[in-house]
Order: sequence, then C-alpha cells, then structure tokens
Amino acid sequence: MGWYCGICRFGHVRLEDSGVITLCKITTFEPEPELDFDFNSTPSVQRVIMKSEWLRDAFNELDSTSDRVTFLISPERPFFRLSSFGVAGSTEMDYPKDTDVLESFYCTAIAQHSYRFSLIQHCLKALNASKKSSIRTNERGFMSMQFMIPTTDTLTSFVTFLFSPLETDLNDGRRDEEDD
Repeated sequence: MGWYCGICRFGHVRLEDSGVITLCKITTFEPEPELDFDFNSTPSVQRVIMKSEWLRDAFNELDSTSDRVTFLISPERPFFRLSSFGVAGSTEMDYPKDTDVLESFYCTAIAQHSYRFSLIQHCLKALNASKKSSIRTNERGFMSMQFMIPTTDTLTSFVTFLFSPLETDLNDGRRDEEDD
C-alpha cells in the first residue's frame, strides 16, 4: 500500500504509509486585533515631509551613544528640531520651514517627544534607500516615519515604521523611574 495524506475539518493531518498512521493535530489561534495608532482614521497633529538626505545627515550627526532622540515640531521657531544627549555631548539640529528643506510642514501645536535611539536606528536602511521621508505624530506622541523608495523608473514603494514615545513625567519632563 502507498502513502495517503488527508486533512479533516478539525485541522488534523493524517498520514498513512504502509499501515503506519501518523496523526498531527494543528492548533490554530485567532489573531490579536491590529493596533490602531490613529494615523489613518484621524488627522495627524504634526506632519513633516522632507528630502531624505536631510534626515539622513541629521541621524549621522546625532550622538550614537545617546539612548534617546527627541523630536520637536512647533508652529514657531524652531519649526523642526532633532536632538540627542550622549557621552560625547549634546547635538541639536534645527530645520527652517523652508521649501528647500521641508517639502511640507503642518503643525497645530508644539509637540516634543523622545524615542529610543536604538529603535530609530532600525529604519536607517530604508532611509538610505529613500528619496523622501514623512514624519507624523498624533496627539499621544506616537510617531510614524514613512520612506518613499523608488523601485523602478515607474514604481515606488513605501516603508513605514511606528514608534511609541518614551514615558515622561509631565511635571518635570524626566523619565519616570521606580523608587528604590
């Protein structure tokens, strides 16, 4: 007798070969609901679109020993600022609301949020391949970084990264630390 493979309606796989039967039970799970950061359902509070080379240069200037990078987006000067503080010191880069630098700028209120620099560095490969970068934040500080990457002469791909802000104490701006 040859072999036989069958799948029943309960997700079990039955294999039979020369009278030897193997029964595999496959457990399936319902997926957890997808997180919604409100980037598509509600308008962003801040939105910056810029040439990727400017953002790439900024990330290269940030202190790589820093554990966080801070994004400040404001309707007044400085309009867009990236900053970090590490072993080598502090770095701040301010960008004017100029069409040569920022292709698009929208800001309804001042927002300053910090993100883990080690997580931001995961998007550098996409940033290096991209032509334009979009940075959006919502009212809770969640940030979406989207990179426009030309794949052929006529096709373009988009790669999106989502970042959660570091928790800060609203009274003094420092990160919450547990009591000893």
